[in-house]
Amino acid sequence: MTEKTFDKRKIKIENNEFWWGGTTMHGYCPLHSESSYHQDFRKDAPNQTMPFFASSHGRYIWSEEPFKIDVENGIMKIEGNGIILEKAGNTLKEAYLSAQKKHFPCDKVKLEKKFFEIPQYNSWIEFTYYPTQKGILEYAHNIIKNGFDPGILIIDEGWHINTGYGNWEFDFARFPEPKAMVDELHSLGFAVMLWITPFVTPVGPRYVRSLNNFIGTDPESAKNIYKRTETNEVAMVKWWNGISAILDLTNRYDAEYLDGQLRHLVDDYGVDGFKFDGGATHHYVDENVVNGKFFENNSPEECNIAWNEFGRKYRFHEYKDTFKGGGRNVIQRLHDRDHSWTGNGLSDIIPCAITCGLIGHPFICPDMVGGGEWRNRYTPGFETDEELFVRMAQCSALFPMIQFSWAPWEALSKENLGYCLDAAKLHSSMSEEILALVETSTESGEPIIRCLEYNDPNQGFELINDEFMLGENILVAPVITKGARERNVVFPNGKWQDTDGNIYEGRSSYNVSAPLDKLPWFRKIL
Repeated sequence: MTEKTFDKRKIKIENNEFWWGGTTMHGYCPLHSESSYHQDFRKDAPNQTMPFFASSHGRYIWSEEPFKIDVENGIMKIEGNGIILEKAGNTLKEAYLSAQKKHFPCDKVKLEKKFFEIPQYNSWIEFTYYPTQKGILEYAHNIIKNGFDPGILIIDEGWHINTGYGNWEFDFARFPEPKAMVDELHSLGFAVMLWITPFVTPVGPRYVRSLNNFIGTDPESAKNIYKRTETNEVAMVKWWNGISAILDLTNRYDAEYLDGQLRHLVDDYGVDGFKFDGGATHHYVDENVVNGKFFENNSPEECNIAWNEFGRKYRFHEYKDTFKGGGRNVIQRLHDRDHSWTGNGLSDIIPCAITCGLIGHPFICPDMVGGGEWRNRYTPGFETDEELFVRMAQCSALFPMIQFSWAPWEALSKENLGYCLDAAKLHSSMSEEILALVETSTESGEPIIRCLEYNDPNQGFELINDEFMLGENILVAPVITKGARERNVVFPNGKWQDTDGNIYEGRSSYNVSAPLDKLPWFRKIL
């Protein structure tokens, strides 16, 4: 096998130039002359990743393939193939729109409105690997009982038959009457989604039959299902829950096999759609194979793109591992957040979401309120930080989507539960405006969550990453510091009014009151 050679580029970061792009996995953007950053997207393209960076000076970097980037001493070193550096204007917005039009144009596919109108709910933190029909129905009834509106309900891992992953049938011991459960959830006003991955546990009759039976009438299908090794064995790959076979959705036999199982869940039980987890590029690299190397038929990036493309046929879907998906209108979620103020917690949500929009993914959910990293809650000695829980809900309230998992009526005092309910109600009350932004972005591909620099360029706002704009006319300044009951807010051009009627002049900063029951947000009035 011929070893790949790569182009190498050195790009000097200009004075007062700032760059956004790459991946939403880390809240590192914007990059600037003082930054130190190193990432090899050829080895791993985590969460939402695009081979693209855009600058506040109107420049952008693009490649059709993943590349390595090293930023040190004011120099960006890029190693890869087909790297383009282009001057598209003088602003971040001009750089983004020019690159988007040329390299990842918006496909204008319309998405299900229910994602944006009403809060979503996920079973993961409440049940982790052990959901039951009884538990799910109690959870759904408690959502309504505690004043929350019914929306999308995602039944996460553990709903499926216990012979392993890839056998996408309900575990009838835990879910004795799945059709009745789904019908009841529908009657309450919920849409129902199920969690799946491309991994298939290599045990049990379904797996054995898949290696010996034809898909449809094609005798070649039994020879080719699953990603294979160089010796045509089924490749066994490592992932977070063990070692499994993996589906390759570039292969029509794998796509037909999975689609047949999912269509059964839709047609026979009334399930509305699926949460597509995993399938990241690093799951399709040779280093993950324990019994050899992958047969060289498709690259990791092509496998990930096919996994993402596959799920779009279902009106209700969600992804969080997406390479070069910019311009494809897909429901995206940021990766699992810690129950923490800093690091991979609350403080990273806004910068990651801003980056997400600036790499072509406007339709973003900021993970689960309270944090979706389940190990936090189940660590010995763990204590709930109720203040953090409330501030996470407030931070999420004016995103395009908000998702609850950990039941606030169980985690919080009555008073703090009320503050979370206020955040959920705020989102619903703003749904008409949010949907209008979704409709516009569906056609244009512009970010919905924006940094101040995008809307009001070259005013010194580049490093503000604890505020965000919802479109052009809503400024949101969540509290992300423990114990804070006021915060400094920087206002872009215009006049801005808060919910108490106070007026603030643009291109100025003010200290504003932010008690625990309040999310500081402002509407542009001039």
